Amino acid sequence: MLDSQVLVLNRVFQAVHVTSVRKAFSLFYKGHVRAVLPDYSTYEFENWCDIPVQPQDEVVLTPSMAIRVPRVIALKSFDRLPRQEVKFSRHNIYLRDGNRCQYCGHKFTSSELSLDHVIPLSRGGTSSWENIVCACLACNVQKGNRTPAEASMRLVAHPRKPRWHPVGHFGSSKLHPAWRNFLDVAYWNTELKS
Repeated sequence: MLDSQVLVLNRVFQAVHVTSVRKAFSLFYKGHVRAVLPDYSTYEFENWCDIPVQPQDEVVLTPSMAIRVPRVIALKSFDRLPRQEVKFSRHNIYLRDGNRCQYCGHKFTSSELSLDHVIPLSRGGTSSWENIVCACLACNVQKGNRTPAEASMRLVAHPRKPRWHPVGHFGSSKLHPAWRNFLDVAYWNTELKS
């Protein structure tokens, strides 16, 4: 239970992060956050502990009481907007490609994958979202220092920079029901026109 997920909002109730129940309780107890219910009512830690626990509630047991798990918390002093760009990292490339080799299409664990420059660096390729894909070791060796066309290999999907979403890597099936009011999927997935 302590490692399950809690949605973190800024002061104006925009989703900025997802954290563990353990970290959420630490912030909650120290007074850095408020618990938020789906009706947007907020609670300080002391008031939250006074709410009677119902049989269907998720709880954390202490020696003296059972405390409801807050599934949404709001930071008291953070009013910046959520990060608008996805960090360019190995982890996020694996998430984007779904741990699937972009040449053979098979799914692998992260330890069985490597990153491949579609256009090799020695040929003027760059280290960017649009030029790096997940590749299994066999496909990466087969491709070598060639372009996919030269190696007679096709990409499953052309790489592109992912759109940002504060909980995008969970997918809609893994969103906690208490988050629904704070994460309107249409709102977060609509492309803005410039």
